[in-house]
Amino acid sequence: MNSKKNILKLGLPKGSLQESTLRLFKKAGYHISVSTRSYYPVFDDPEIQSMLIRAQEMARYVEDGHLDCGLTGRDWVLEQNADVVEVAELRYAKEGFRPVRWVIAVPTDSKIKSLKDLEGKRIATELVGFTKRYLRSKGIRAEVDFSWGATEIKPPFLADAIVELTETGTSLRANNLRIVETMIESTTRFIANKKAWQERWKKQKMENIALLLRGALAAEEKVGLKMNVPKKSFKRVLSLLSAMHSPTVSCLSDTGWYAIDVVTDERIVRDLIPKLKGAGASGIVEYQLNKVIP
Repeated sequence: MNSKKNILKLGLPKGSLQESTLRLFKKAGYHISVSTRSYYPVFDDPEIQSMLIRAQEMARYVEDGHLDCGLTGRDWVLEQNADVVEVAELRYAKEGFRPVRWVIAVPTDSKIKSLKDLEGKRIATELVGFTKRYLRSKGIRAEVDFSWGATEIKPPFLADAIVELTETGTSLRANNLRIVETMIESTTRFIANKKAWQERWKKQKMENIALLLRGALAAEEKVGLKMNVPKKSFKRVLSLLSAMHSPTVSCLSDTGWYAIDVVTDERIVRDLIPKLKGAGASGIVEYQLNKVIP
């Protein structure tokens, strides 16, 4: 039975990052039960107590010590000026693995063409604090209003410009908006409370979680390949393979044949497999990976 001190209080982001975060934890080896009516997901690890918190608020609760650690975007850490430890950068978002961007956008027919044209204008955004500091650093004075949502529809009648989060830019284009400038790129961060980070057990627990999460993310863009190769084709096949280090090669019971096992980028596999076949490889098997730990 665990003592009270051997509990890690972990914040999981509720909202747009929730599903992708739960999938990542599952791939990292954690089984999590989430009730639709509960804000307290249950881990199969009894040393972890978790709570669903909006990403916008996560850094504040971690900084204050209500949570030992949590996952949120770098943008929200900066928005709140939170004094926390960054344990790991985890490059994933709602729809993929690219960073998200906070951009200044205006209607396509707006006379605002550059940052200096925002002088004296009204801007709507959810990222109020960071936007004010950013404009101040550029010498721009503008009115920055908090937006409760549906920010894209506010120009030109309710605001001259907006600062909005975008992953692909699709929503901005659909609302006839064009980007004037990118203020910040943001990725998901695993952050920790400074006091909790000083506790040996909690620090080790957080480092272990971060290791597994990074391994699960690394595996998202990799696949394994197994194949059999005759001796006469060995050098040709090997020259086609680009592994993280080098392929694993073993001799088969059939004389003059080798088994090759390699981890490679998933994006090249559809072009690589026909080349391997043409070079003499056979019995080619592609398999998915759960974690890749360097």
